[in-house]
Order: sequence, then C-alpha cells, then structure tokens
Amino acid sequence: MQRLRKNRIEERLKADLEATKRSLEAAQSNFQNVVDEELIDCCIYEVNAAQSRYAFLLKKLKECQGMTCEN
Repeated sequence: MQRLRKNRIEERLKADLEATKRSLEAAQSNFQNVVDEELIDCCIYEVNAAQSRYAFLLKKLKECQGMTCEN
C-alpha cells in the first residue's frame, strides 16, 4: 500500500515537473520576444517563478525516489 502511494506521488511530481518545464520554456520565449518595456518585468517574474517551482519539484522528486517521499 505504501509503495502504491509513493508511486502515485512520484507520477504526480513527474507530471507537475513536465508542466512546469513547458511553462518555463513559454516564459523564456515570451521574455525573449517581448517588445513592450512595461512587460519586461512581468516576463522576468514569470521566468523566476517557473524556475523556482521547477527546482522545488525536482528536489521533491529526488526525495521521493530516495524513499523519503512526503506530501
């Protein structure tokens, strides 16, 4: 039962990590293509937020794979 729960958490983390990767790529693309100076700060914020979320999820996934998986 514990193993099944761990697998579900791990799969969810992988899905969230992949979605965050796509969000990060989109934010980076937006930043590189923005022409309005007022949107530059917004794009920087989005890139930083996506990078932080990606790092967090990657850390949690590594913990989960190391058998110390917690919600």
